[in-house]
Amino acid sequence: MFKSLTNQQAMRYNRHIVLPKIDLEGQEALLNANICIIGIGGLGTAAATSLCASGVGYLTLIDHDTVEATNLPRQTLFSEQDVGISKVEAAKARLTAINSNCDITVMEEPFSAPGTTQLSPALKQAIERADVVLDCTDNTDSRDLINLLCFKLNTPLVSGAAIRFEGQLFVAIPGESRCYACLRTLFESPDLSCVEAGIFSPVVNIVGTYQAMLAMQVLMDFDNIPKNTLMTFDALSHEWRNWKLPKGVDCELCAY
Repeated sequence: MFKSLTNQQAMRYNRHIVLPKIDLEGQEALLNANICIIGIGGLGTAAATSLCASGVGYLTLIDHDTVEATNLPRQTLFSEQDVGISKVEAAKARLTAINSNCDITVMEEPFSAPGTTQLSPALKQAIERADVVLDCTDNTDSRDLINLLCFKLNTPLVSGAAIRFEGQLFVAIPGESRCYACLRTLFESPDLSCVEAGIFSPVVNIVGTYQAMLAMQVLMDFDNIPKNTLMTFDALSHEWRNWKLPKGVDCELCAY
């Protein structure tokens, strides 16, 4: 059932509502939106914090890990008291304190199976119910699987990645743009983790917050979403660059 903003909510989100591109209609689109975040690490915690505070009505958080002390420099939603606790449960507690009106579902399951047949029905349903999926994982198997499911279920996907001093973002909207698999055919990269290569903590928070912004703009139907574009950020040169995917990419999945 469609929810309308209460007077109290309209006052709370007034700084959004006064923006002509958002207005009441845009804020109510956020209120009624269901966003699924896969991976509650540096990217996921930054994205979830921004989405929850901005008035998104429903969040689904998927991760099977527990909080470790080494997570704390970049996964800023967690505290020292959360070490050893399930990431999704710790995140839910903190997010509920930020915005008690946000309905948060948590799923403590891995999302790295090599095929869709090995995923639980609940995980597939989480993507099917979502209005937008945020890929905040850190391995190519998960990214490929998430892209496959989003394409098959016609769900917009905002993918983010960060390593060392670099970040990247990609938006895939089924039927309107190329998918993440198109990008992968052009930009194969080593499957390094932050443990192996390192990560500068502000970079992962910048990229995760940017994912949240792109997801909200997709929900509110902004007309300048960067489709068919790889966005990269270099914290050493302080440069953002946009890389347009060339025509004629031979993608077996979306055949765009």
